[in-house]
Amino acid sequence: MSFTFIRQLPSPDEVKALEPLSAEMKKIKAGHDRLIRDVITGESDKFLVIVGPCSADNEDSVCEYTNRLAKVQEKVADRLVLVPRIYTNKPRTTGEGYKGMLHQPDPEAKPDILAGILAIRHMHIRSISETGLTAADEMLYPDNWHYLSDILSYVAIGARSVENQEHRLMVSGLDIPVGMKNPTSGDFSVMLNSVVAAQGGHDFISRGWEVRTEGNPLTHTILRGAVNKHGNTIPNYHYEDIQLLLEKYEERDLENPAVLIDANHSNSGKKYKQQIRIVKEILHSRRIDEDIRKLVKGVMIESYLVEGCQQIGTDHVYGKSITDPCLGWEDTEKLLYTIAEQC
Repeated sequence: MSFTFIRQLPSPDEVKALEPLSAEMKKIKAGHDRLIRDVITGESDKFLVIVGPCSADNEDSVCEYTNRLAKVQEKVADRLVLVPRIYTNKPRTTGEGYKGMLHQPDPEAKPDILAGILAIRHMHIRSISETGLTAADEMLYPDNWHYLSDILSYVAIGARSVENQEHRLMVSGLDIPVGMKNPTSGDFSVMLNSVVAAQGGHDFISRGWEVRTEGNPLTHTILRGAVNKHGNTIPNYHYEDIQLLLEKYEERDLENPAVLIDANHSNSGKKYKQQIRIVKEILHSRRIDEDIRKLVKGVMIESYLVEGCQQIGTDHVYGKSITDPCLGWEDTEKLLYTIAEQC
């Protein structure tokens, strides 16, 4: 056997007891969950903005970012629901490079999974206590959800995970909104089939238990662009793309039709400054078509304190992405106010 069993990790309940949420923070999360859910269901006409670093690598800079975001949220609360992007798992195409705080609490240190889980909970709890905002993360590893189920208010399923049966089954048991991204091929049917699967109930194995779920009616879609066979990016945020998705939704009997549009990744070709233009085009599409306005519930933006990105091991710049390049804070703040004015 090629596995080396290092140690048995504590159960999710044991981990939560080591870094617990207070009663007050539980109330905060319940309130933020409700705000986000009401946008997805259409009970609220506010616009959802999931915004933050490509990867959350440092507690101090992440919390400084979320504190700045909270101040903006106070000013735009009548129009926007801001959700900090605190992504602690980083998918790697080749398996090489920084895999996120779960694996490496310190990007330059050796992997330590338990320390990573505790560091993630500590960072989230600090951010919630300082800002009153609960966050979004990507579900890269389905079983890890149990360690964070009391903290997260939004989950995204990535382009390389959306076809995976285990992800679909796990999402069917969540009680918060979950966005299914289109796969890297751009195929809308794969993304929508994933929504169908997650909105249904299932029986399966999770953490050694036989479990049963009732389905998650808050599961929806995310457009993040595609990549063709030559490796070129193909955006799918344009009016025609959203119109096509609307038609595909109408062909299916799904609850709470909704889409968020990821302004970075293959929609921008990772040219992070293009996110500003892309978001403005999305807002324009919503203004000129009422059906699209009802379908497009929000956007995703990659943003940090300092624009661009840097390599691990170089002279470290505080608040600058160590993975994909991000929009800087000054541009982000201006864009958030623009969204509030135009949505």
